[in-house]
Amino acid sequence: MDERDWLAERFEENRPHLRAVAYRVLGSVSEADDAVQETWLRLSRSGTGGVENLGGWLTTIVARVSLNMLRSRASRREEPMDPPVSGQPVTGPANGTDPEHEAVLADSVGLALLVVLDTLTPAERLAFVLHDMFAVPFEEIAPIVERSPAAARQLASRARRRVQQAGPKNPKKPNEPDTERQPEDASRQREVVAAFLAASRQGDFEALLAMLDPDIVLRADAAAARMGAASEVIGARAVAGTFSGRAAAGRPALIDGAAGAVWAQGGKTRVVFAFTITGGKVAAIEMIADPERIGQLEVVPG
Repeated sequence: MDERDWLAERFEENRPHLRAVAYRVLGSVSEADDAVQETWLRLSRSGTGGVENLGGWLTTIVARVSLNMLRSRASRREEPMDPPVSGQPVTGPANGTDPEHEAVLADSVGLALLVVLDTLTPAERLAFVLHDMFAVPFEEIAPIVERSPAAARQLASRARRRVQQAGPKNPKKPNEPDTERQPEDASRQREVVAAFLAASRQGDFEALLAMLDPDIVLRADAAAARMGAASEVIGARAVAGTFSGRAAAGRPALIDGAAGAVWAQGGKTRVVFAFTITGGKVAAIEMIADPERIGQLEVVPG
């Protein structure tokens, strides 16, 4: 197998994820496909020299391409070329031959959320999508949006508040847009976090498991890792095992306006747990122990 064939094989392994990222950023299947194709062209031209994490590198490239497309669209004041029909999932090619569209179908965004995302600036939308939907750390988002990590966090925070304010408050009714995977409103977020902490303190593994998205990602920053946390834990069973019986000192808090938790010692916050909650499930948790990063957050105990 020559290098180009090897690159093509690795790219196809990442294609479903890249297409899902591009679609959530752009809200258009055809534009998402264009972004993924441009990502392949850049990979084929540059190769992988010096790239340690190909998946992360490809995510960064497709995010930059998508951001440029968003900015170009905004300058032309155009709408997405093919917004999804209300309540309908994203569909793949008519011949059904490319399997990557199954991933997009599984992760498709309801029309209601796309409408809200369209009110955000390109940088806000990208920061929100990458962090809240794909658990990309702000340190990796920052260079894409040409901001500091703290500024990237604020972009996502502003976007999150607008999404939550526009989010559904009533149970879903027939013929309404699909909101199952949309971020929860603030009160529901707090309920989920409180239940999570209670189950964790009680060591109730099954209760924890029921609250977690099957593909949940738990990430710890370098400071948390030095305290003994794993840098990354993926999957509901692994994350439930990590927290079961181990959050006795965790307390609920609002982190940049979103429900989360903190561990404090001597009246000082030592670790922040930033939760991402969609469809009533915990989809991602970020453990932050870096004092400088914590100082940049708005932490309100409660």
